[in-house]
Amino acid sequence: MPRLSPGDRAPDFSLLDQSGQPVALAGFRGRKVLVYFYPKADTPGCTAQACGLRDVIGQVGATAVVGISPDPPKRQAAFDAKYGLGFPLLSDPDHAVAEAYGVWVQKSMYGRSYMGIERSAFLVGEDGRLEQVWYKVAPAATAGNLLKALRG
Repeated sequence: MPRLSPGDRAPDFSLLDQSGQPVALAGFRGRKVLVYFYPKADTPGCTAQACGLRDVIGQVGATAVVGISPDPPKRQAAFDAKYGLGFPLLSDPDHAVAEAYGVWVQKSMYGRSYMGIERSAFLVGEDGRLEQVWYKVAPAATAGNLLKALRG
């Protein structure tokens, strides 16, 4: 799967959020949005990443934050409620959006190969084009990368 680069048009999507409501990337046109992919709600790395973003949300102005994982909306809702995240968590159960962003990849653990999410983040500009791309981002780095990119 080819990787996306800054300047590329962000692949469009419409997915259900933690409340079961559809959220489309097109709905954010005219403002920046951080779209980040994480493997599984309420696991240590994913929690650190989401809580880091929650903690800087007051510093990003009008920039929206949207998380995407294969988890169903009910699991996303529990994750949001447990940590008071306050931003959309979208369900991509067939990983079609993850594939479009090049983050559905072969992984291995304990000698076993499987397909899964490569933790990544994308800053989409007001025009729908990618401004920044972070593949294989560390959970703790996501919020700092966003703040650095916005400060320019």
